Formats: sequence, structure tokens, C-alpha cells
Amino acid sequence: MPAGLIMLSAVPVVAGAARFAELTGGATVTPDSARFFASPVPVLVHIVGASLYCLLGAFQFAGGFRRRRPGWHRMAGRLLIPLGLAAALSGLWMTLFYPRPPSDVELLTGFRLVFGSAMVGCIVLGFAAIRHRDIAGHRAWMARGYAIGLGAGTQVLTHLPWILLVGQPGGLSRALLMLAGWVINLAVIEWALRRRPTRPTRTAKALPTPVSVLANE
Repeated sequence: MPAGLIMLSAVPVVAGAARFAELTGGATVTPDSARFFASPVPVLVHIVGASLYCLLGAFQFAGGFRRRRPGWHRMAGRLLIPLGLAAALSGLWMTLFYPRPPSDVELLTGFRLVFGSAMVGCIVLGFAAIRHRDIAGHRAWMARGYAIGLGAGTQVLTHLPWILLVGQPGGLSRALLMLAGWVINLAVIEWALRRRPTRPTRTAKALPTPVSVLANE
């Protein structure tokens, strides 16, 4: 599971690293990158936050790894919450205040606002759930937030067949392909959550290990 999630994250993480190097290395400003050079802090926060969130979060789905390191998921969770919020909030800021690229239609802007806000909401609800010792609710909300955060990886896969068969998407087709990435991830998470066997409710004192931050034990 972690290996698959890391592979899914690989393309956006590498692309983010290239953009980070471009902005910090004094690269030539192009029409595509001008908005980032004009206000680099949000995109740098987004790159670092999203990359670490996706990579660290993948290990929260490794039951064996967490059992061998019982303190891992609590320690990682304390990092994942601010990283996820930084990624989502910086993404919302860029959507609202960066000039919209010519290939992006208003519909895509709406999708980004909806899913960015949903990611923030999932993380906040997951944190609130664990504060109330609602283990199942915490697990489910954090898993949904991670699924949205990993949308950029799945969007590479939704775009690839279109690019090979038709060419570079733009306008409505690009917006719908982006939407498909988020929807696929959320559908998979909902399916995984619903196929988990029902377990008796446990109190915090009965828990043998610290609570999980993401979906699987």
C-alpha cells in the first residue's frame, strides 16, 4: 500500500521539486511561471506541504510498519495535520489570487475551491474526532482528506489517456479530467471504509497503541 501511494505521488512531487528549484534558483521568468515569481511564497508552501503530506501519509496505511513502530503514527499525525492544512490553504490562496491560466476555465476554479475546502474540512473534522476519542470518525475523515490531497497523482493518470489519444486537454475537458482524479480517490476511500469489518467501540484506555491518523491499521 505505501509503495503504491508513493508511486502515485511521484509525478506531482517531482514536478513540484522542479518548480521549487526554478523559483529558488533564479530561472528565467516565462508567461507560464510569471504568476509564481510574482508571489512565490504560496506556491513554495504548497509544494513542500503537499509533497511531505503525500509521502509521509502513505506510511499511515502500512499496518505492519505501524505495529513495529507503535509511536510512528502519532508522531507522523502531528506533522500531517499542519502539512495537510498548509497544502490545502495555500492551494486555495493560489486559486483565488493568482491570475487564472488560459487553459483553466471558471468551472475548474470552482472544483479547486470545493475540493480544497473539503480537504481542510476533512482534516479539521478528523482532528476534532480524535479529540473526542471517536477513532472510527477520525480514521475516516483523515483518509478522505488524504484522498483529496493525493488527487494530483490520480489526475496524471486521468490526463494520460486523453493526451495520448487526443492531445493536451484544455477548457472543459481539462476541468472534467481534474474532477475525475478527485472523485476516483474519494470513491476508492469510501469503498475501503465500508468494507472494513465492524468492530466494537473501544475507549481510549483500551487502545493497545496510539490512535491512527489515516484509514487502515
